Amino acid sequence: MDIVTQGLIGATMALAGAKPKEVRLAALVGFCAPLLADADALIRSSEDPLLFLEYHRHFSHALLFIPVGALIASLLLWPLLRKRLTFKRIYLYAFLGYATAGLLDACTSYGTHLLWPFNNDRIAWSIISIFDPIFSLALIVAIVIGAVKHRPLAARVGMMFAATYLSFGAIQHDRAESVAHRQAQQRGHIIERLIVKPTMGNLLLWRSVYETEGMFYVDAVRVGLLDKNRVFSGNAVQVFDINRDLPQLTTKLTVYRDIERFKYFSDGFLAQHPERPNVLGDIRYAMLPNSIKPLWGIELPLDSPDEHVTFDTYRVMSETERKAFISMLTN
Repeated sequence: MDIVTQGLIGATMALAGAKPKEVRLAALVGFCAPLLADADALIRSSEDPLLFLEYHRHFSHALLFIPVGALIASLLLWPLLRKRLTFKRIYLYAFLGYATAGLLDACTSYGTHLLWPFNNDRIAWSIISIFDPIFSLALIVAIVIGAVKHRPLAARVGMMFAATYLSFGAIQHDRAESVAHRQAQQRGHIIERLIVKPTMGNLLLWRSVYETEGMFYVDAVRVGLLDKNRVFSGNAVQVFDINRDLPQLTTKLTVYRDIERFKYFSDGFLAQHPERPNVLGDIRYAMLPNSIKPLWGIELPLDSPDEHVTFDTYRVMSETERKAFISMLTN
């Protein structure tokens, strides 16, 4: 989730468990604590551009790390709040706030090492976008009312709304998945793998990517509340196969190993960029939900295969793409 919403959900959770006279301080601690989890983004190297991908949403987001993360947050906040809260109370609110970090991120589609170190899978329930204004605004309202009126009940209502909203996202996810299955059946395809994920800022328009017979098929799926579901068909792109597409590379070369690392990060949803031959993209993400142009990818230094790849993002949305997105969302 975006870093502000991470803080908001932590603040709401801490405020919900606070004493009435401590609600404002609890909200402050709860807001700061989960931000610490995203400090793993600082683990990076100028020599190895993929290092940050391996550690983002890693151990600091794991359930087992919650007590440790809360302790670190408490130690950092203790000098500022020691005259107003006991360390025990700071730790309680930090624990409540930090506990939301990994769970909320797992609700998005990026992938979170929630069960580390027992399981190294990246968990992604894909039931909410990385940024959702309705979700964030509801938390802000709950925090403001709770802090102004010194009423933890407002935050508890806010947490109930958050749980309900995420449950609605799970329902929408299942609906979008069902539509994607029907679309594949109409094409005569047998789905080997399928992902559906919400597009930015809403739970109505979803991106569907499924694999069959060595191809990825990409569509936009709109699952409305009262109106009929709609599919905005996209294009297909060949699944990348390193042995077939780049037979000159061997396992000893840095580029080969980096491709395998990026393949793990993208859960195998790798395809060549349609406009950049030397770029491998994570086909799960794009600016338009039915586009095969990836949102990010790695550029391969094929002339120097013992050098690391570079990681690039392609986040520019043209006016035409913006209008197409709005049209799919509203129609």
